[in-house]
Amino acid sequence: MHIAIIRQRYNPYGGAERFVSRALVALQKTDIRVSLVARKWEPIEGVNFIECKPFYLGRLWRDWSFARQACQEIGLLQADLVQSHERIGCCDIYRAGDGVHRVQLAQKAKCMSGLARVLLPFSLYHNYVKRAEKRLFENPRLKAVICNSLMVRKQILQYFTIDESKIHVIYNGVDTSKFHPKIKQEGDSIKLKWGLPKEATVFVFVGSGFERKGLLQALKAFSGLTEENCFLLVVGYDKRSQCYKKEAARLKIASRVKFLGPQKDVLPFYAVADAVVLPTLYDPFPNVALEALACGVALITSTTSGAAEVVTDDENGFVCDALDIAGIRRAMQKLCDKKVAVRMGKHARETAEKYDLDTMAGHLTGLYRKLLSARP
Repeated sequence: MHIAIIRQRYNPYGGAERFVSRALVALQKTDIRVSLVARKWEPIEGVNFIECKPFYLGRLWRDWSFARQACQEIGLLQADLVQSHERIGCCDIYRAGDGVHRVQLAQKAKCMSGLARVLLPFSLYHNYVKRAEKRLFENPRLKAVICNSLMVRKQILQYFTIDESKIHVIYNGVDTSKFHPKIKQEGDSIKLKWGLPKEATVFVFVGSGFERKGLLQALKAFSGLTEENCFLLVVGYDKRSQCYKKEAARLKIASRVKFLGPQKDVLPFYAVADAVVLPTLYDPFPNVALEALACGVALITSTTSGAAEVVTDDENGFVCDALDIAGIRRAMQKLCDKKVAVRMGKHARETAEKYDLDTMAGHLTGLYRKLLSARP
């Protein structure tokens, strides 16, 4: 079986890219031959990489030109199935890892200024993406949609005319041997290296694009904690990171918030974390969620994150509205109790064990074989 996978952009810190890389590695254990069409990618042994990097100026031209050339490359490949992670019409399978764009925009608008909110519906780029999304979901060629959460499945059915039998929920997978509670053994030495008190409570925020991931809400919630011996580590990239540093200073928590930038290796942060806090405005299912749970770390997330589907309040984490600062603060306050954090961490690990890479690969290959067997 020959599967072609399309993903335009590569960011070594991006969640979607980590999913694709993990899926490619997992599929190599099967009898499936994989080709990858992308602008650039990290080398993966056994994967046929096809570079597709047309010239562009601006993000609208970037997406349009890539879609056009990628479909040309796909026509030459003659793959049995084409799986796209971009809103492109020349695919048999679309993985909706970015969710539904109009829902994301509606969530984003809640945090925008009045003028920006008024201008948002007139954006040429966002209107292009919404049209591309509609054409994709309602394209007769499309055989299957892979959602990484029930939340996204529901949203697709709500906004598009598509046969619900085409929509399949396959959750992200995590390497449960790499992301494991054993890393906690290194926690004290890492704290010492970073100048953190041994008994400190450590919250970790991991994600690029701070506005969507909810860093502002996390900072405000953290600033109201009664426990003084606690720290917040911020891992990720945002071009406006200086604004968030100024906000931390305004909230008088700058000495206890460490902005550490994007990191290829996130394991040390899970090693010191008592909890991961990710009150995202919109996220179909962040990889960070399963990574944290697999490491035995409780998760605080939002109702607009697909990760909420694997979190049970006061068992392996907490689920709050993304803009409910008081609710996020109450969850963080409870996890300042080390005994509570340890208890919930054990349940977190038990949850993650259901979502290993082999399970994900099994669901993917099962879907591929089902689609191929249905072909004339």
